[in-house]
Amino acid sequence: MSEHVHGKAVLDELNPLTRNLRQAIPDVYAGFRELHHASFAPGQALDTRMKELIAVAISVIDECDGCVASHTRAAVRAGATKQECADALAVTFLMGGGPASVYAPRAYAAFCEFYDAEHPAEG
Repeated sequence: MSEHVHGKAVLDELNPLTRNLRQAIPDVYAGFRELHHASFAPGQALDTRMKELIAVAISVIDECDGCVASHTRAAVRAGATKQECADALAVTFLMGGGPASVYAPRAYAAFCEFYDAEHPAEG
């Protein structure tokens, strides 16, 4: 099995690729950015932290490493804990079966990488 990277390494790989495409289609990226900000703004019932944890779970079901990395980092920044992430990932096993049992640990590793970088004393 080849080495699989998580978290920051995935984002570092995607950043220049994203930048190149964003330069080619800036209006599309601007529209997506607006949608992104509106979607993750605190709502009447769900705060940004909870919305990011939902996005982490969806990222696992979609088997998207870039989404996993992006949303685990955002969940940490929004104040999610390791246990909250683990609890959200537990649901993916039901909804995604075997593939989720592969992607959920990757997501948890990415989350922990970002969490430990933000909270070095708790690591």
